[in-house]
Amino acid sequence: MKLKIPSSKQWIAAVSAALLCSGLGLVCLKYFMGAGLRNLSYDYLQVLRGDREASEAVLVCLDETSHQHLGQDLNKAWDRMLHAKLIERLSRAGAKAIVFDIVFSDANPDKKEADDALAAAIKKSGRVILAADNVARGPKRNEMVLPHEQFQDGAGAIGSDEVTASSDMVVRLQTREDQLPSLSWAAAEFLHAPTTKRKDLRNKELWLNYYGPPNFLPSLSYHKALDPAVSPDSLFKDKVVFVGARIMTRFAGDRKDEYLSPFSHWTERGKDNHFISGVEVQATSFLNLMRGDVLLRPGKVVEQVIVCVFGVAIALILLRSRPLNALTISAGAAVLVVVSAYFLFARFLVWFPFLILLVQVFVALAFSVVHNSIQLYVQRKLLEHTLQLILPPKLVHKYASRPDLLKPGAEKQVLSILFSDIQDFTSISEGMDSDDLAKLMNSYFETAVSQCIHYTDGTIVKYLGDSIFAFWNAPEPHHDHALRACEAALLFRSLPPVYGNGRPLHTRLGIHTGVANVGNFGSAKRVDYTALGESINLASRMEGLNKHLGTRVLITGETRHLIGDAFVTRYLGLFQLKGFGKPVEAYELISTPQEVEATRAWRESFAAAHQLFLARDFKRAEEGFRATLLLQKEDGPSRFYLAHIVELKQEALPENWRGVIELKEK
Repeated sequence: MKLKIPSSKQWIAAVSAALLCSGLGLVCLKYFMGAGLRNLSYDYLQVLRGDREASEAVLVCLDETSHQHLGQDLNKAWDRMLHAKLIERLSRAGAKAIVFDIVFSDANPDKKEADDALAAAIKKSGRVILAADNVARGPKRNEMVLPHEQFQDGAGAIGSDEVTASSDMVVRLQTREDQLPSLSWAAAEFLHAPTTKRKDLRNKELWLNYYGPPNFLPSLSYHKALDPAVSPDSLFKDKVVFVGARIMTRFAGDRKDEYLSPFSHWTERGKDNHFISGVEVQATSFLNLMRGDVLLRPGKVVEQVIVCVFGVAIALILLRSRPLNALTISAGAAVLVVVSAYFLFARFLVWFPFLILLVQVFVALAFSVVHNSIQLYVQRKLLEHTLQLILPPKLVHKYASRPDLLKPGAEKQVLSILFSDIQDFTSISEGMDSDDLAKLMNSYFETAVSQCIHYTDGTIVKYLGDSIFAFWNAPEPHHDHALRACEAALLFRSLPPVYGNGRPLHTRLGIHTGVANVGNFGSAKRVDYTALGESINLASRMEGLNKHLGTRVLITGETRHLIGDAFVTRYLGLFQLKGFGKPVEAYELISTPQEVEATRAWRESFAAAHQLFLARDFKRAEEGFRATLLLQKEDGPSRFYLAHIVELKQEALPENWRGVIELKEK
């Protein structure tokens, strides 16, 4: 049984898997189709870590309750006199800074006294941060709308209140403005946050590091913040107060801010903690800058290298793994990716789109399973095809699930071994057309295998020219393997005659039962399922012995001992075969028990003559063998002994002569 699997196919599969996984990773990393994976990687890391304490900032919300308590029209801007009072209140309470996420872009001529009061309060406080608005003026042109000049004069800083949200409305990035720093950056810079002094971060992508779900930061309604009896000074002392609209407000001055956060995916839409207000986003961004816990990404080049190396590595590892092992490795790799990503995030404030790596693991696993399944299917089909050549059809499917039959290795096993050979085949085939010869042999082998060897569950090892090498008891064990081998031989002998060149083909067979090394001999890529050992050679010699004795089927004493009286046999004597140290008992396999009486007379005649031969009574032995020929005209063993006696009469026999016949030819 021979099978050769080109290694180039493995290389092609390995390169394909590596390119698929690394290429997919790069696509997900760089292009829009991978935005979902990138965004969810960021979100899940935030949610996985959970809430963190953040009390340095307080939100004062322009909510619906405050509209009602303070009598503000829902469809108009708030009275700026209220903002002036709030600034005075918060300044007296000791707020470190007051950040307005409200743009005071125009003067209010109808309430000039309110504008004057607000301007005076801003100037007196000296710690008010005002917002500017980034307004689109064309397809690719934006204009920064600053606070009215009256309010700019006393402001501690001015920053853009622009909030950058992804396509899914989740705010992940801190806003970068070319014309003006963000409101959160302006506030942090005003308070001399160390982060704002790092020039390398000024134009870098900074990612929000959320402290909890929407509405997590400390907050209170606007009208409560104005009332010291409701909100004591301790609530604002040494805090940074952010003033802005809360998302439930239908109108909060210039506009309404409503966004999602990473935690929104885990809350039910419509709940208070589903949406996050723009002012809370600004406060979160500010706290990141003040605390120095703003998030970064490793960098494009680093991420590309990670994705490529990981994609290639996981693809190659899983491709070389069996499905169950691949599944275990994939699970381990996925856990390692998640743990590593979380550790990088929590310990070093660096987040990586780890879900891309998980997709690579899944794709590599799928590729591995599909590839190995196809490979196993092909190998199974190849194995089935190969097994069909050596095993009976009913055993092919059983052993097709044993890939070990293709691996090098052998074990000692008792076998009943058969060798066959066509008598005078060389002379018969001479002059035959090659096509006719091939057709003849194919027909001969097909009949012999299907109706004799496979019929008795034998294993075809190989075809040697016009010969067949087969055995029983491997790979399928049979307690009656010797009987099966003998049955196959008798079936072989009883086949209808096949003619070549007008001459019938006569098959000679030899059978021996003994221990042999059976299994695959060769390499992992090219194997030969066969049997080796002295027993194999002995079976071959028994087939050759037929030529000397003029018989068709010979078996050794070991086989005769196992079959008992299941078949009719006759003992032909001890033969010293070439290449063997000990003489071998040879028996002729004659027929089934049903024919015992038809052959009894000449068998008993031969047995009596052989006993006289062993007793050195050669004269009477010759008479006995001639008598046997009268009963069985074409009896080859009788003719052999008559010729051999002539030779023995000319020799001086040793005293310990036991009738062993030495053959000098195979």
